Amino acid sequence: MGTKVKIMMTGAGAPGGPGIFKALSACDRFEIYTCDMNPLSSGILLNKEKSHVIPVASDPHFIPSILELCLEHKISLIVPLVTMELFEFSKNKELFEKNGITVLVSDHKTLKVLNNKAELLRHLKNVGIAHPHFSVVNNVDSLVAEVYKMGYPRVPIVIKPSVGNGSRGIRILDPNINGYELLFDHKPNSLYSSLEAVKDAIGEHPIPEIVVSEFLPGDELTIDIVINAGKILEFMIRTRESMRSGISISGRFIENQKVTKYVTSIIESLDISTFKGNIGFQVKQSEAGEFLLLESNPRIQGTSVAALGAGVNLPAIAVNAALGNYLEYTKKKGIYFSRYYNEVFHEI
Repeated sequence: MGTKVKIMMTGAGAPGGPGIFKALSACDRFEIYTCDMNPLSSGILLNKEKSHVIPVASDPHFIPSILELCLEHKISLIVPLVTMELFEFSKNKELFEKNGITVLVSDHKTLKVLNNKAELLRHLKNVGIAHPHFSVVNNVDSLVAEVYKMGYPRVPIVIKPSVGNGSRGIRILDPNINGYELLFDHKPNSLYSSLEAVKDAIGEHPIPEIVVSEFLPGDELTIDIVINAGKILEFMIRTRESMRSGISISGRFIENQKVTKYVTSIIESLDISTFKGNIGFQVKQSEAGEFLLLESNPRIQGTSVAALGAGVNLPAIAVNAALGNYLEYTKKKGIYFSRYYNEVFHEI
């Protein structure tokens, strides 16, 4: 076999890190390097001989440190796994390209829309694509007013920060939820709450920009997509049948032409002409049975590696395409997946 292509995963300690490392390692032509800010993260411990501890994305030394490592190890391509790093890579994309290094990240302008729930919903509204009823607020008085305006407490209402990671700050305001059941039947990280509890938690503190949205009560689906220079190479839909801390741990791969058409229309409405890599979307069914957008993830999603069971290596497809290669594979239908924890041991 010839010289291997050197790939760097940053934020490799993310929950999906081990699975993505496994998926990329399945390709014999790749040599994987991993980076994370935590020296004891899974992404570091699973790849000790080719791993590096790096500064946090907000550190001014983040980009210089990554570039130095890339040049030292002759890295050809970077796969960022965590949202907080995307903007830094996007702003410095040309710097890496000048040094012969490809970064799987969208351009900065498009990223600002994809990573901001309010901006993305405004975009859908402006281009005439279906979306949940929403408003955007930035203070407690407006938050309370909009929640009531949308029908609370008659109907549940969702609030979520415009920019956030995972399920941080997201709450389903439903005064009809049984407090006893919430205490004993739901885990402590349940998203259900009430407007009064949220107001008490905020107190006199300032709040970030908040999206107030209608509650979509139906089924939720996740879409994993590979894009290369504006062309959709792979499109997979999976159900979210059980969750843990906001992460899907079981589901089925399905086909749904309406969802495919809907999400494709969202992608085509954006400027993705230079986008190379993976992108994810979540949609949920409204009271009327229409799937509408919840959010987008302009990076590879951790549970996307479940597609390996369907014969599809989404991370490898994206990396190969960005390098000018295209994988041949056979997609299986009717696959159900279940994810579980695994351990990595080390001496201290």
